[in-house]
Order: sequence, then C-alpha cells, then structure tokens
Amino acid sequence: MDRRRFVLDASASLAFGLLLPGRALAAPRADLPAGAVASAVLDALPGKQPLIKRTFRPPNYETPVEFFRHAHTPADAFYVRWHAGVPDLALADWRLRVDGPAAGTPREYGVADLRRRFERHEVTAVNQCSGNRRGLFHPHVPGVQWGYGAMGNATWSGVRLKDVLEHTGIAPGAVEVAADGGDVPFLTGPDFVKSLPLWKAIDPDTLVALEMNGEPLPRWNGFPARLVVPGWTATYWVKALTTISLLDRPFDGFWMKTAYRVPRGLFGESGFASQDTDKNSPITSIRVNSLVVDPAPGAAIPVGRRTELFGIAWDGGSGIRHIEVSTDDGASWQPAALDRDLGRYAWRQWRFAMRPDRAGEYPIAVRARAADGSTQAEALVHNPAGYHHNVVQRIRYVAS
Repeated sequence: MDRRRFVLDASASLAFGLLLPGRALAAPRADLPAGAVASAVLDALPGKQPLIKRTFRPPNYETPVEFFRHAHTPADAFYVRWHAGVPDLALADWRLRVDGPAAGTPREYGVADLRRRFERHEVTAVNQCSGNRRGLFHPHVPGVQWGYGAMGNATWSGVRLKDVLEHTGIAPGAVEVAADGGDVPFLTGPDFVKSLPLWKAIDPDTLVALEMNGEPLPRWNGFPARLVVPGWTATYWVKALTTISLLDRPFDGFWMKTAYRVPRGLFGESGFASQDTDKNSPITSIRVNSLVVDPAPGAAIPVGRRTELFGIAWDGGSGIRHIEVSTDDGASWQPAALDRDLGRYAWRQWRFAMRPDRAGEYPIAVRARAADGSTQAEALVHNPAGYHHNVVQRIRYVAS
C-alpha cells in the first residue's frame, strides 16, 4: 500500500486525524450529519505530514483533528488553503512593495530590511479558514467541503504592519489597506487581493509575519511573508505577500466586493463599514467555537472508570471565559477546567473528567462562552457560502 495516500470514510479520518499505516481506524464521528464530507483522502504534500485532501488544484488540505492535541499546531501538519497556484519565491529576490494613492513615499523591503528597521513582534493566534466546517452544512452549500480541520493555532512573529505603513507614510484620507501575494493566477479567475479597514491594519497585533512557531514560514503557508490578522478569518491573512497598498477609497476587487460575504446583519456588525452594502457585509471576526479532540466521538469508554475529555475553544479575540460540558444531552451543564492562557487570540485547551456509572450511550454536548459574553449557536445559521459554523457540538460515547 502507498504509505502516503489512503482513501477513507471521512468520519473516520476526521475522528483521529493522522491515520498512519498499521494504526487501527477510529470509530466514526457521531457528530457529522448524514452525507456530510462524504469522503476524504489523506495525502502528503512535500514537507507536510499526511493531511486530508479537499482539492489538489489549487491545493486545499485540512489538518487531522489529532494534531489539535498540541497547544501549537505543528507547521508540518498545518492546514493548506490557496485560491491559485503556490509560488516558489527565492528569499534573496523577494521584495515587499508598499505604495498606493494614500501612501507617502513608496518603498520596498527585503526580509533583512524588515528585520533591521522594525521591532520584532509576535502573537499567538488561531488561523481559521472562513469556510471551516462547510462540509457539515445541511442542506449542502457549494465551496471547499471542509470538515473540522481548516484551522490551526500558532505563534506568528515578524513586524507590525502599522510600523511598515507609518514608515511609508499614511495620508489623512487613507481608508483601507490592500494586500496582494505572489500566488500564480490560473488561466481564468481574478487575482487574489484582499483589503483591511485602516483601523485593523494599524492594530498593533496585525503583522507582516516571517516566522511560524519560531521557524520560517513553510512555502505552503505563505513563505517568505504573510499577513497575520488576529481575530479575523484567514481570508485576510494574505500569503506570499508582495504588495501592500494604502487606498483612499474602498477596494472593489472580486474577493472583497463579491466573495467572502454574508447577508448584512446576520452575524451582527462586520466592523468593516467601508465594505458594507445594503444587502451584505464581508465576513470578518471569528465566532466563538469549541471542539472535542479526544476521545474521538463514538469511541468506547469504560464503565466505572475515569475518562478525561480534552478539547479546544477559541473566538475572535475577547478570549475564552469558560467551557461547559453536558453528559445528558444538554439537560444540565458542568464546568470544564481550562489549561493555560496563550493569549486572547489563541485557542484555549480544556479538560473534563467523567465517570460513567452504567453501560450504554452517553450523549455529550460542549459549549464555549467568550469574555465578551458571546456563546456558541444552538442551531445552524444558514448562509449561502457556508460560513461561521459554530453550533454547540453534540456527540455520543458508548460506555461498556
């Protein structure tokens, strides 16, 4: 058997994630609706461990849930998301150009220039694809059919975008900051360019990142530099960054005006007023969410013995206040213990001990509450592109 490639039932692949040869397959996940993410392939890109392949061209691969046991998602297991061909940029030749109608003096920087001129800054943050869990929507919605793994948590380091912009000069009329990468466009389709409102671009935690978990960015995750926009979905985290433009009017490219949008007001205010229309708004902040990592949903657990549930929770930047677990399908709730706080943009690991007193099924529900008071949805909020799936997770274990 090819050790790098396996065709699996998706519920099994999502349950324990990294399914290497010789390892037993996990029980199917009990929290997947019928027909969701119907099949999956584990495939290893160069430099990566086997990931769940969703599309090959462009490459879109999700992280198996097993890797979420790590406080920081390993770079070689971090999910991969591209809209076009992945560039192969030479570090010695790479330059970041900063210009635009609302810029002062256009400038170019190499990696050495950025390191020498600007103070190093780092932030630990969840990078989550806007469409994470889209494959769990029912009825089906179009797009990459992600399961749970189009996300990861890492410490990102580099320089503040604010410092770079201020060195260039920000004109009084600046409204947005657009970012373009070196990705290779296909024969059809618009170039992937995104913009940020000026207030988010100059947030002290918004970075031009050069490193991930203390190492240079992998090519698959944006080498040599990418935007890091903590608290916002990954559509704004432009990879293989080549150009930053200060704009005096709202950017009207396809990936802002047409794509990555939700009906206006469906999820509250977007925080991106210059891109709002009467009908819709850009997707921006990550919604509060949680995930059971271990034991895998549907797994067998022992009667009369302690079983520890382990999982993660995250939101768009207020931080996780507490996690509640129900062992009776939501009739009552008990607090889980939170592990150490890695920062308000990072995920928070949690643990909950249960001791089944009888054989049979145990319906489990888990919900997170953020410091700003927001909680997970009890029912799916439908939207055309399948964004913001943050429904309270309900699973089952079998005690024997």
